[in-house]
Amino acid sequence: MEMKAPRGVRDILPDESWKWSYVINIAAKAMADYGFSEVHLPIFEHTELFSRGVGETTDIVEKEMYTFEDKGGRSITLRPEATAGMVRAALENNLCAQGSDAKLWCFGPMFRHERPQKGRYRQFYQVDCEHLGCAGAANDVEIIDLAAEIFRRLGLKNLEAVINSVGCPKCRPVYREALIKYFNNYKDKLCETCLDRLDRNPLRILDCKKPDCGAVADGAPDIYNSLCDECREHFEEVKRGLERLGIAYKINKRLVRGLDYYTKTAFEILSGDLGAQNAVCGGGRYDNLSDSIGGPHLPSVGFACGVDRIILVMEQQGLSFGERPKAKVYVAALDNSARGEAQILTHKLRSAGIAAQCDTENKSFKSQLKAAGNAKFACILGPDEIKNKVVTLKDMADGSQVSISDNELIDYIKDKLK
Repeated sequence: MEMKAPRGVRDILPDESWKWSYVINIAAKAMADYGFSEVHLPIFEHTELFSRGVGETTDIVEKEMYTFEDKGGRSITLRPEATAGMVRAALENNLCAQGSDAKLWCFGPMFRHERPQKGRYRQFYQVDCEHLGCAGAANDVEIIDLAAEIFRRLGLKNLEAVINSVGCPKCRPVYREALIKYFNNYKDKLCETCLDRLDRNPLRILDCKKPDCGAVADGAPDIYNSLCDECREHFEEVKRGLERLGIAYKINKRLVRGLDYYTKTAFEILSGDLGAQNAVCGGGRYDNLSDSIGGPHLPSVGFACGVDRIILVMEQQGLSFGERPKAKVYVAALDNSARGEAQILTHKLRSAGIAAQCDTENKSFKSQLKAAGNAKFACILGPDEIKNKVVTLKDMADGSQVSISDNELIDYIKDKLK
């Protein structure tokens, strides 16, 4: 039987992978410009990190995690998101010791057992950015600005920033009671999952994607009347900061994100070109995540953006991914006597930082020149060239040829490629 990839995962092949490199390089440069350093984290963690950090009543923990028992009898989970792992790594390695902060980012695969659909996979890739150990609203504004800046540099259009406040442990109980009182009047319209969450965590009902629950949630009281003075002022400062930077936004009272660790600011950046699953970026503040996994109080803010979706939007908008990497030079051997020298010349070109290819399958000269069609130059080597210590350099665009001394060839090609 022919082996195929499991449902919900896919191969990222050469026709697409170069686009990923372009997006990641743009994101990496923006991260560096904003003072963030790259880290590489494990793709699996102890399950408790996510159950305690992300939240027992979230869809992620209840329905979507890939969890297994390892050979030591420990419960292990493939990471469904990166923030909890980022905080764990910072605590374990004392990156925020003595009141210091840490600006970190990473890129890699995440895993959730969701229903596969356009732009959504069970193994998906995220750029994750976290500013750990920062409390002020100005940091929330900077994080939203950084996310928007990445999209600006990529050229994305038709985007919208959506923000909300989800309060804090001080004021959220007041809002919780208001939600319970409201949703108790609509129990007959809620799904079983939302009924189960009604007493445990009614905020999660606001995040339900089922139409009937969504219609009920649209009429739910908003959180703004329940916010404490600190959370209200923090939210006002975020709005003022976004306006100061000219970042357009709208407020969505149902935006609570799918993770329990959020406090105060929550935000998403939406694309008008993705239909229902339209978030290309999401994040917010999570001042108590560190506390929930046994660490010290560490106010923090961050975001994650899905690379699959970014590329999908860029393709739909006809945006450029730059130039696809290809060989600049193809080294062709006129006959078998020149194949060894052709391989030596290819090695020299590559060592000089020039992308080069040559035939390794004993193809005819005609087939080699056909293969050279995508390169800018073809270096032709035959008995006469080897004898005279020269190379015939052919411009593949106009067909013109010149004879260049092998001592001058690399400098000549570098100058022409500038």
